[in-house]
Amino acid sequence: MTTKITGAAEEVQAAFREELNPARRNVVLSWSSFTATFAAVRGITYSIKNGRGPFRNVLIGGTHIHHYLWGIGLLAGVGGMAVRGNTLKPHATVPLAYGAGLALIVDEFALLLDLKDVYWAEEGRVSVDLGISAISAVGTGLAAGPVLRRLARTFRRH
Repeated sequence: MTTKITGAAEEVQAAFREELNPARRNVVLSWSSFTATFAAVRGITYSIKNGRGPFRNVLIGGTHIHHYLWGIGLLAGVGGMAVRGNTLKPHATVPLAYGAGLALIVDEFALLLDLKDVYWAEEGRVSVDLGISAISAVGTGLAAGPVLRRLARTFRRH
């Protein structure tokens, strides 16, 4: 079983490298990071709201620190690297940090828009969650299209 998993992982890595140019790889990494971060943050915030799991709100001096602040920090770091220019070897952490930072901000967009903590308001919450989740999954799928098509052909043969 381990050999099959290892072989599949190697095939995914080869398809990723061979089917996508570096710019497209960064797009796939960014969309994937956005999707994974958004899903994780939704799960963590629901667990905090329901008092389950190890996670708790982050408080500094009694003030709740919203997760969009971490997203702004990540985007500021990525922006700083972009402003510096392409003098460093490209690294996967840049698109991963960008996607994660953007997801942290988008997840609390209503708070930023209204400047009121309406994160758990019932009106529209489910549709927003589903809409952004669908956009994340579709964006990742479209960006990774060549890799997914190659993997489908490869695994159909086996």
